[in-house]
Amino acid sequence: MLLTVILAVPLAAGLLGAAISWRRAVGWAMVAANAAVLGLGIALGIETDHRHVAGGLDGALRADALSAFMVVVIGAISLLASIQSIRYLEAEIARGEHSTRHASLYSLLVQVFVTCMLAAVLAANLGALWVAVEATTIATTFLVGHRRSDKALEASWKYVLICSVGIALAFLGTVLVYFAALHVPGHPSGASVLDWTSLVHASHHLDPAVVRLGMALLVLGYGTKVGLAPMHSWLPDAHSQAPAPVSALMSGVLLTVAFYALLRFKAVADGALGPGYSRTLLVIVGLASLLVAASLLLTQRDVKRMLAYHSIEHMGLIALGAAAGTTLAIAAVLLHILGHGLAKAVLFLASGEILLVEGTSEIDKIPSLLARRPLLGGIFGFGLVALLGLPPFSLFVSELNMIRGELAVGLGWAAGLSLLAMAVIFAAVMAHGRHLLLGGRGATPSATSRLVGVPLVGGLVACVFFGLSAWPLQSLLDAAARVVVR
Repeated sequence: MLLTVILAVPLAAGLLGAAISWRRAVGWAMVAANAAVLGLGIALGIETDHRHVAGGLDGALRADALSAFMVVVIGAISLLASIQSIRYLEAEIARGEHSTRHASLYSLLVQVFVTCMLAAVLAANLGALWVAVEATTIATTFLVGHRRSDKALEASWKYVLICSVGIALAFLGTVLVYFAALHVPGHPSGASVLDWTSLVHASHHLDPAVVRLGMALLVLGYGTKVGLAPMHSWLPDAHSQAPAPVSALMSGVLLTVAFYALLRFKAVADGALGPGYSRTLLVIVGLASLLVAASLLLTQRDVKRMLAYHSIEHMGLIALGAAAGTTLAIAAVLLHILGHGLAKAVLFLASGEILLVEGTSEIDKIPSLLARRPLLGGIFGFGLVALLGLPPFSLFVSELNMIRGELAVGLGWAAGLSLLAMAVIFAAVMAHGRHLLLGGRGATPSATSRLVGVPLVGGLVACVFFGLSAWPLQSLLDAAARVVVR
């Protein structure tokens, strides 16, 4: 029952928003729905802790500790995005750029997007997981093109084409795993072939050659949606052109929902092949992503594109952490997913406010933000500090533990290369941030709306809290890590 409610609440809110013309009360209904998702996710985390499993819809839905953790992440980021959507839509309507009906369509698509991500992490069947991830592509394509400008439409077409190729490769990989499972004596037939639980139990009997090819296609396919190199090129365009709340959802949680799919398949592939094969694939795409991010961040001149390339870096880091595959490393990967989601959501939402009040997102045209808009500049500055993995934010702890995990399995060389790339990225982002926050002349300070400041400060405070003490999540993180490490 709980899993069904988790899916029903955001979808019902979206349908409500589509049924009536948009107004502030509709926006707050979306906020309430996503806050409910966060609360229900916490309740699910308590229920599924210590390897307990929840089910729903006659076995179509299934949640263990890993699923519950992802529901919490989705709920937290969607809550921040929905609060800022009120500010974004009110500004659009006031400027005459969109009608209230178009705002209603936006609200519906966002809530469908959130529902599809929840369906992906709650699906008991890995085939249904693929369908849910594909559904997120459909919903977000329209959201990327929401502004209907030439650049937005170009970005949406690029996004749908590249991600459709990737998701097709993921489909082929899923079919190969299905084929391998069909030939295991005593394995369930029909739709149950791809049930997560039965696949893990049968993984030691799967044909290694078929699984090897399938896993390669899955890493390339779902890796496209994650934004891992070499299929990353859609990400900067889509994130820079989408509305800021949509960019926050895509970068903060959609990328990691796709990585959740890789973690599920990694557990199956490790049972069939041992950890070495998946480790090699993930190290390759992880280091390639860090190299791409380091080289391209040096020349970025747009705030949102800078943040988008930073997402590629962090997806590369979690790929390396997952490659290590120890309980410590996977728990650190999950903590990094939460910390990155919060920090990136704060930064994208702050960048949306910067675009609204400054009229541009070009770094060279937004000097001295701290002096002119102290609260907004402070939020953006601390967000960059969090994203760069500096203490006391949680990304410092997660990056440190991922490196410890990599050293423990002989990936010290990969950890060293990642540190070199991170040093280049640190220098590039600090240079861009210095110009944006401190460059130019001072001016009379301007206030920032509490609707913007309060939730974004709350997101940063949560990052600090989990950096100083992860005890509220520690048990759930350990249980979720044990789902992947078997």
